[in-house]
Amino acid sequence: MSDSATEYWFCLTHHRVEGPEGCRNAERLGPYATEAEAARALDKVEERNEQWDNDPRWNDDLED
Repeated sequence: MSDSATEYWFCLTHHRVEGPEGCRNAERLGPYATEAEAARALDKVEERNEQWDNDPRWNDDLED
């Protein structure tokens, strides 16, 4: 990962992008390399959850 001065997190408490001095890591997603990536954190979570929910290797409900 890059230097912490150029890392960003998405705070789940405040719903905003933060730098290294933000909230505790337990309350945020990341680190991300750019502010734009951090801003999309919740979208990325939703996209991944959708993929996993529809992946037959990980979803017993989809098996015959």
